[in-house]
Amino acid sequence: MPGKKTTAKQSLSDPLWSERLRYFEARQDQLVQTIREFVEIESPSDNKLAADRMGAFLAGSFEAIGGRARVHHSEDFADSLQIDFPGREKIKPVLLLGHFDTVYPLGTLATMPCHVVDGHLHGPGVLDMKSGVALMLYAIAALQAWYGTLPRPVTVFLVSDEEVGSYSSRAITEALAKESAAVLVLEPAGPRGAVKTARKGVGEYILSVKGVAAHAGLDPGKGHSAILELALQIIAVSKLNNLQQGISVNPGVIRGGTRTNVIAAEATVEIDVRIKQAKQAAALDRKFRALKPFDKHCKLSIEGGINRMPMERSAGVAALYEKAQTIAKQIDWKLEEAAVGGGSDGNFTAGMGIPTLDGMGGSGQGAHAVHEHIVISELPRRACLLAGMIESA
Repeated sequence: MPGKKTTAKQSLSDPLWSERLRYFEARQDQLVQTIREFVEIESPSDNKLAADRMGAFLAGSFEAIGGRARVHHSEDFADSLQIDFPGREKIKPVLLLGHFDTVYPLGTLATMPCHVVDGHLHGPGVLDMKSGVALMLYAIAALQAWYGTLPRPVTVFLVSDEEVGSYSSRAITEALAKESAAVLVLEPAGPRGAVKTARKGVGEYILSVKGVAAHAGLDPGKGHSAILELALQIIAVSKLNNLQQGISVNPGVIRGGTRTNVIAAEATVEIDVRIKQAKQAAALDRKFRALKPFDKHCKLSIEGGINRMPMERSAGVAALYEKAQTIAKQIDWKLEEAAVGGGSDGNFTAGMGIPTLDGMGGSGQGAHAVHEHIVISELPRRACLLAGMIESA
């Protein structure tokens, strides 16, 4: 670091924290340029070729600052990327967790270009979460500059399928978390730049109905409509909502029938489920699987369940937040915490009991929307916070 070297044991109250912030402020434009480079390599979850191109670019970026990249191959999605950095102290690494896949289809940049307006950097995936990946890169590089080598080992894991459930990467995430002292998730910040200390659990159920087809004009009495049965089931399912307890159930996609003159033989609804506490999962699952047909001639089938258990505000999570608050105070930042309804891969690690702090990435608005953007002026202090958490978590 400019001026003088620091040691890993240095007190967080040292005035050198303002110098650290200035270090990142001096590199703000460079950081923005890096984020633009990431955004302009489109990486949809469902396009392996495009997303693998992003993964290869990121591997080169982290290897350029001394990381050892390892590719975890996937048949159905892009390959996920692990980068290991050695540290001076022989202790458990900190796991920096994120993803490089985005929800936008290939070609979105043509109508949603990456650009700067009024201090905001806009673009597909800029908030969720390519700015978070760039913050990892710059925080690690800063610690190397300040110490000569990292004060502790760091593992970066960037998954390729977070936006579609993390099915190919979850086992790797959990294996790496078991070997880590703490997990810092570089998903977007919460309201007012807050870090996230709680997330709801997320799941999906698919409720299918098999009815009896018949001609709607000639034999209407011989048919048993899967669509009518499904409509009654949706009403029943909606009664499982309990917003006071943090449980929400949303029938979001309906399919059924073949023609208007045919009494439908099949119909399906896809249902999004959110829970606040892990103990709610089993009871809610039992209620779904206890559903009975209103029409005895129809048959029900139910698939799915909770994919991500809730990230609850455990003692380990709270301790990480307290450390983050302490660091933020050194740069005159009153860092808030937030509990949110969306899930992330941090749900996996927190559910395992590994101390996890989420929302460490960029600050902005519009994730998954045409106005997605980050606030450029927030980048230096978020990078400063991340660097501090890597060495103290």
